[in-house]
Amino acid sequence: MRRAVSLVTDSTSTFLSQTTYALIEAITEYTKAVYTLTSLYRQYTSLLGKMNSEEEDEVWQVIIGARAEMTSKHQEYLKLETTWMTAVGLSEMAAEAAYQTGADQASITTRNHIQLVKLQVEEVHQLSRKAETKLAEAQIEELRQKTQEEGEERAESEQEAYLRED
Repeated sequence: MRRAVSLVTDSTSTFLSQTTYALIEAITEYTKAVYTLTSLYRQYTSLLGKMNSEEEDEVWQVIIGARAEMTSKHQEYLKLETTWMTAVGLSEMAAEAAYQTGADQASITTRNHIQLVKLQVEEVHQLSRKAETKLAEAQIEELRQKTQEEGEERAESEQEAYLRED
C-alpha cells in the first residue's frame, strides 16, 4: 500500500508542478499586458490636449486593443488557477493518504512541495496586484487631467460668452 501511495504522491506532485508552471506563466503574461496598458494610458495622458480628434481616436483604438488583450490574459490565468487549485487539493489528499498508510516521507515531501508552490504563486500574484495598482493610478491620472482640461475649456467658453454679452 505504501508503494501505491508513493506513486500517487509522485503523480500528484508532477501534476502540481506542471499546473504551477503554467499558472505562473499565465499570471506573468497577464502582468505584462497590464503594464503595457498602463504605459499606453500614461502616454495618452501626456498627449492630452495635444492631439486632434482623429489622432485621439487612433490612440483609443490601441488602448482598446491592449485592454482586450489584458482581459483575455486575465481569463486565461483564472481558468488555469482553477486547475491549479484542483492540483493542490489532489496533492493534499495524496499527502494525507500517504500519512494514513505510514508513508511518512512521501507525505512530508508532498506537503513541502505544496507549501513551495503556494509561495511561488503568491509571489507572482503580488506582482500582478502591483501592476493592477499602477494601472488604476494611471487611469485616475488620465481622468484627473481630462477633467482639469475640460474645466479649463469650460472656463474659456464662459469667459468668451461673458465678453460677447458686453
